Amino acid sequence: MDFDLAREIMVDSQIRPNDVTDPAIVGAFMRTPREEFVPSARRSVAYSEMEIQTSEGRALWTPRDTAKLVKMAQVKPTDVVLVIAAGSGYEAALLSHIADTVIALDDQPGLVDAMTSRFADLGIDRIAPVEGKIAEGLPAQAPFDVIYVCGMVETLPEAWGAQLAEGGRLVAVMADDNRRLGRGKVFTKAGDTLSSRDGFDASPPKLAEFDRKASFTF
Repeated sequence: MDFDLAREIMVDSQIRPNDVTDPAIVGAFMRTPREEFVPSARRSVAYSEMEIQTSEGRALWTPRDTAKLVKMAQVKPTDVVLVIAAGSGYEAALLSHIADTVIALDDQPGLVDAMTSRFADLGIDRIAPVEGKIAEGLPAQAPFDVIYVCGMVETLPEAWGAQLAEGGRLVAVMADDNRRLGRGKVFTKAGDTLSSRDGFDASPPKLAEFDRKASFTF
């Protein structure tokens, strides 16, 4: 299979038509071999318009959803980015072509080791894979210009917002009340507050640990 051609077709059919035309973002997708971040049995569909589970609780989103969330983050070449629930590391790899430094955080040691090996094999040296509790973020390395969440969530831990730099952006897909659909959102820090702006409809795989607690009525 010609993965280079498949990557070009993905960009021309799934990313540019969905209002993601920034040369830096398009270039990042063209330079990142998506097939290297999925299980070997799924390489042939790596560029399809579908979500692909990469490990338990982790998945690649559709290229369209990933591209639109990256666009909302407005990543600058000087930015330090924290990727939450980095999984196989695809989003971290994309962002490494746009930002100055990327930290890929996950709580599964096997995934962190695999990311380290994968980035080395691909010659990507601007990402630091780190093992840690994703709900806690990475306070020792804060503040971050951008926090990118790799999964739909119902709630945002306060720790994430606290670790944003002034003017920093946190991007995530937030589940709606029926918990099936979501909206891509960007939260921008100003002083002690986070203001939010809605973006696009999406329903990527969820990070279940951030579900709202069930309430009981009598």
